[in-house]
Amino acid sequence: MTNKNPSTGPGNIQSFKVTSNNGGNSIDLSAGVVEYSYYENVLSNNVTATAVVVETGNTQDGPSPGVLDSLPIRGGEKCEIVVEDAQQNQLQVSSGLYVNRVRDDDPGTQQDVYFLDFVPIEHFLNNQTRVTKRYEGNISDNVSNILKEVLGGGKVGQIDSTALEFNFNGNRKKPFYICTWLASKAVPPKDVGKVGGYLFYQTREGFQFRAIDKLFEQSSSKKFIYNNVEALPAGYDAKVISYTLNSDIDMNKNLNIGAYSNNAIFFDFVAMNYKETKFGIEEQQGAAETAGPDYIVVNKQFIDKEKPTRLFSVIKDLGTNPKGTGDGQLDNWKQQPEEENFKSEDTMVQTIMRYNQLFTVQTHILIPGDFTIKAGDIVECDFPQIEGKKNKENNPQSGGKYLVASVCHRVTPRETFTSLALVRDSFGKKGGY
Repeated sequence: MTNKNPSTGPGNIQSFKVTSNNGGNSIDLSAGVVEYSYYENVLSNNVTATAVVVETGNTQDGPSPGVLDSLPIRGGEKCEIVVEDAQQNQLQVSSGLYVNRVRDDDPGTQQDVYFLDFVPIEHFLNNQTRVTKRYEGNISDNVSNILKEVLGGGKVGQIDSTALEFNFNGNRKKPFYICTWLASKAVPPKDVGKVGGYLFYQTREGFQFRAIDKLFEQSSSKKFIYNNVEALPAGYDAKVISYTLNSDIDMNKNLNIGAYSNNAIFFDFVAMNYKETKFGIEEQQGAAETAGPDYIVVNKQFIDKEKPTRLFSVIKDLGTNPKGTGDGQLDNWKQQPEEENFKSEDTMVQTIMRYNQLFTVQTHILIPGDFTIKAGDIVECDFPQIEGKKNKENNPQSGGKYLVASVCHRVTPRETFTSLALVRDSFGKKGGY
C-alpha cells in the first residue's frame, strides 16, 4: 500500500573520503555519489553499505582522472563516510568502512558509473583471525572476550548476560562463527528451561549479543502511523509512506520444523538410560514477556504437545571438558564425572522454537529518512482498520510494537528514505505492546 502524502527531504553526504592504500592520498567523492545505501540486520554479523558513483572528471578537490585507476581503488581502502538525513541526524559507523568490492563498472568517455560495496574492518579481521583458546564459564563473558581479545579493533556494544555455563574449544574457527554458534546455545538468566534464543549482530554502535526477549522488553524508540490525512497526528514521529503486511504463516512448514510442539529424547550413555521431553508453545508463551493475546494463532488441534511434529535425538555431553587445566581439570572430573557440560534439556529445543516464532508476523514499511533507527530497536506502528465505510480507527491486530529486524537507510541528493523490515511473534497488542 502507498500513502498519498509522503513527506521526505533531501539528505546530505557530508563526507565521502576514500584513502589510497599506497601513500595515503585521498579523494572526496561526495560530488559523484548519486546514491548511498546503508544496511543493518539482526541476522548479519556485520553492517554493509553500497554507493553508486558517477564520475565526470571533477571532484570537490578539483579536476581528476578516473578515481578507480588514478587513486587507485583496488579493495581494502579506508573510507570516511558521514551522511545526514533531513533532520541532520548523522550516520557514521564507529569503526569505519572499507572498500570490499568494485562492481558493475560502466566506463565511458564523458562519465564513469560504478558501484562500491563497503564493509567494516571487522569483516576482514574475521578472516585473518581464529579462535584457538579453550574457554569456560559464562557464555556472554566469553563472547565479549573473543570480540575484544581475538577479533580486536571493533567496538563492543551491548552484551546481554546469560545463564548456564559452557566450556568449549575454539578449534581454530573464525570469531563470527564462534559467536553465532554460542548465541544458539545461550539462554537468559530468568525462565531457564522455558525460553531461549540470542542474536549476534553488528550495528553502527558495535557488536551486539542480545537475548530476543530482552530486545522486545525495550521501550519504543519511534512511533509511526499510516493514514490518508496530510497532517501528522499528535504523538507520532512520522508517517508511513508505504507498507506491506506479511503474516507468512505456513502451517505445514511450521509443523515440520516443530514451531508448535516437539519431542526430544536425551540419551545418557554413562547411566545407560534416556529421558523424553515434550515441549509445546504454551509453555514458552507463559515465559515470554513479548507475547500478545494472539501468540498462539493456529488451531489448537495441531499444537498438542502430546502429538509432536518434530523429533530430536540428543546424546548428553557428560563428563567432557571439565573446568580447570592440567591436574586441576582431572580433579574436577573425578569429583563430578557425570557433570553435563552443555545442558541441552534447558537450551536446545526452547531456542529452536524461539527462533521460529520470532518471524511469525513480518511487516515492511517505508518512512522518511530517519538515521537514528538501528537494527534491534523497537518501534510502534499503527495501521488503518479496513471496513466497508469510512473509518478512523487503527487496526488492533496489526498495530503495536515491532522489532526492527533489518534497516536500510538510503540517501540521494534529492531525498532520503528509511526502509524497515519489522517482525514480532504475535498478533494484537499486549497492554502498551
